[in-house]
Amino acid sequence: MIQVRVEKQEENITAFHIEGHAEYSQYGLDIICSAVSALAINCVNSIEELTDDVYSLESEEERGMLDFCVKGTSSEEAQLLLQSMVIGLNGISESYGKQYVTVEIVRRKKL
Repeated sequence: MIQVRVEKQEENITAFHIEGHAEYSQYGLDIICSAVSALAINCVNSIEELTDDVYSLESEEERGMLDFCVKGTSSEEAQLLLQSMVIGLNGISESYGKQYVTVEIVRRKKL
């Protein structure tokens, strides 16, 4: 199962953590893993190319792990991209089932 945790402060997404494999199909043919990866990687690449936002990124392919965290304040453009990614991830979870993808929103209080 792919587990997605999205951290928010107020309405802003500050981080996301994705880990696991859907095991919907065999490695290399798993459309759910491919879709989740495409959404997340495209989001990060778009933030890098289209904004001046600063973030940290860690990944480990074997575990299917991607850890993204905004450093400082994020732009409206980055927030739109992050929200779009979450909509897509929720859509995958709803279409294929929570046995393959779960999305959890964690709300953090502003420091």
